[in-house]
Amino acid sequence: MTEPLRRSVLCCAVLLLAPVSLVIGFRAAGADGPTPVPQALAFLPWLLVPGAAGLGLAALARWRGGLGWAAVVLALTVWFVRPYGPGATGAHGPVLARLDVLTSNVEFGEATDALITAVRRERPDVVFVQECDLGCADALDARVPATSYPYREVVRLDGSLGSAILSRFPLRPAGRVAGEMAMPGAVAVVAGREVRLQLAHPMPPVPGGVALWRRELGRIRDLAASVRAAPAVVAGDFNASQDHAAFRAVLDAGGLHDSARLAGASRTYSWPADRTTPLRTQIDHVLVSDAFSVRSARFLRLAATDHRALLVALELHGGG
Repeated sequence: MTEPLRRSVLCCAVLLLAPVSLVIGFRAAGADGPTPVPQALAFLPWLLVPGAAGLGLAALARWRGGLGWAAVVLALTVWFVRPYGPGATGAHGPVLARLDVLTSNVEFGEATDALITAVRRERPDVVFVQECDLGCADALDARVPATSYPYREVVRLDGSLGSAILSRFPLRPAGRVAGEMAMPGAVAVVAGREVRLQLAHPMPPVPGGVALWRRELGRIRDLAASVRAAPAVVAGDFNASQDHAAFRAVLDAGGLHDSARLAGASRTYSWPADRTTPLRTQIDHVLVSDAFSVRSARFLRLAATDHRALLVALELHGGG
């Protein structure tokens, strides 16, 4: 290899490894950083591709320092790809009730028909709906029988702002988490126990909006911390993955567990579902407290939305 060519290969290796190192550095520090770090963290497993390419180029150029650099970057990336959190909740005692929970972002109400079809087919006990516009709210009222879901907490707003919680169990309102998009809460009575239900839908970490995203996830974290000792389900479109520090803080503050992780699906994508891009991530979650165990988690493709719905089968225990 000629010296000019070697220099070009070295330059390419650096250009690949430097941005990956930046993102992995923030992940290792437990911080989300400024744009473009939060956006890149959403797709962290894909950093293995430029990392491996950087390793190959360093080997081609016989650059020992680059080989070590790339090896460290790849090792850290592989470490962080592992599922976050314990593999089971602390649930114990007798099973008081089994309940299925469905969460779905219907994208400005466009997927309302598909959601109603899924609800009729799957018959979940609790349904969390994000981006439920006025037409969506009307459709749920008209086409989802009150005999099936007699208890509801619906915030009627247009566009992406509206949200809804539908329940077979008695509900009482429990206030909202403040945010640009509605995040209602309720308390359900399940087998004689009170269960806090909270819909999550913070703003996404778009360029220029990272501070707002972090602030709204912080409010969800505070809510989770306030109900730490109680049975709780926090579900919705978090606009965050397990690789975001702000999302991990929600889990840790409330002692919550990501049901998909417990069901062995921690890296199953939920967004974007309407494109063929390989860059996909899981930002739709059902988080549960130690009062619950998870039997299964399934991601459902619904037409007309860029999110896959998530259906989780839970068991409520008497000693959790």
